[in-house]
Amino acid sequence: MIIMINGAFGAGKTTTAQLLQTQIPNSMIFDPEEIGYMLRNIIPEEIRLQEERTDDFQDIELWRILTVRTLEEVKRKYNKHIIVPMTIYKPGNFEYIVKGFKSIDHELYHFCLMASEETILQRLASRGDKEGGWTYQQTIKCLNTLTNDMYKEHLDTDQLSINEIIHRILLRIRLAP
Repeated sequence: MIIMINGAFGAGKTTTAQLLQTQIPNSMIFDPEEIGYMLRNIIPEEIRLQEERTDDFQDIELWRILTVRTLEEVKRKYNKHIIVPMTIYKPGNFEYIVKGFKSIDHELYHFCLMASEETILQRLASRGDKEGGWTYQQTIKCLNTLTNDMYKEHLDTDQLSINEIIHRILLRIRLAP
């Protein structure tokens, strides 16, 4: 089983993934951001393709390719249920990754944590993100894009506690106590 936890920066993906891991036996967290950081370090900007020269490592085509291939190898090697917390709002990346993950494990679930702009900005501030920084700049773009039906199943985190979010996800994947 692969469980994708999507949402804007500050929506609660990491907290949700960490708590889910404690409730799902034989599971692990796989964070595609680590692949992005690696690519930033090993591919100098001057050799990147023009369209890859942005402030977002998700614009580096190898990011989505390596995300799928790395998850495939991790799943094959360690045979774990994999929880993937990651903001993926660009349709091309989302479609590629979902298709790739489905080819690895037909039991794929996608949840998109939603919240109001006000809530997101409060959460970013409370976790110490620099006001006006990169995550703040992505807020409106992410919130507007992630409302699209392609990013369902949406969970409104403004109206749910973290325990309610976990319970709903566990019910959906049929692991609720």
